[in-house]
Amino acid sequence: MPATETPLSIAVGDTQVSGVYARPDHPFATLVLAHGAGTGMEHPFLCGFARALNDEGAATLRFNFPYREAGRKFPDRPPAAIAAWRSAMAAAAARSDGRPVWAAGKSFGGRIASMAVAEGMPAAGLVFLGYPLHPPGKPEKLRDGHLYGLPLPMLFLQGTRDPFATPALLEAVAGRIGANASLEWCEGGNHSFDIAGTRRTADEAGASLAAPVAAFLRSHA
Repeated sequence: MPATETPLSIAVGDTQVSGVYARPDHPFATLVLAHGAGTGMEHPFLCGFARALNDEGAATLRFNFPYREAGRKFPDRPPAAIAAWRSAMAAAAARSDGRPVWAAGKSFGGRIASMAVAEGMPAAGLVFLGYPLHPPGKPEKLRDGHLYGLPLPMLFLQGTRDPFATPALLEAVAGRIGANASLEWCEGGNHSFDIAGTRRTADEAGASLAAPVAAFLRSHA
């Protein structure tokens, strides 16, 4: 049976943000999942990914950043976004029965997760669904400095046509991170993991990433 999805209200300072927690029977881990800059937690890509990961045996907690909850379009500054991450991770940890709790995010959400970990947020590891290594067309403006030295496993899932991460540059970053970094390419995929020459919905694109993520989480159990 599909995991039951339970709506949550998560306190972030003086405000509240929405979350959705889903737990299959006897989950081996929990993955907390943040959305990208232009979407929210109900985007079909995130829903498809989370539900497929539930089918793989992992619990998930999706949440909104405060700006999205308030209906604003411009993303929160890092301190506010990191505070939201900390609150979401605490909510997941309280429901985890001591199992590992991982942090994952699409683009902006994943980058902020890594910044939160760099500032001391506990996590079993990081999963990036399209890491925004640099702005499109500006490969000289790398967003990688905080990644080096993080003492936890990191999985980068990236499309080979993603304008936010030139393949050679991301491979070099993963190499400098060292053994903690794993990089898996989605051949022909763009930043949304749409693959040239194929037709699939956003939820199907998200669901396609669940199996390699679950395998990675299990390998670090």
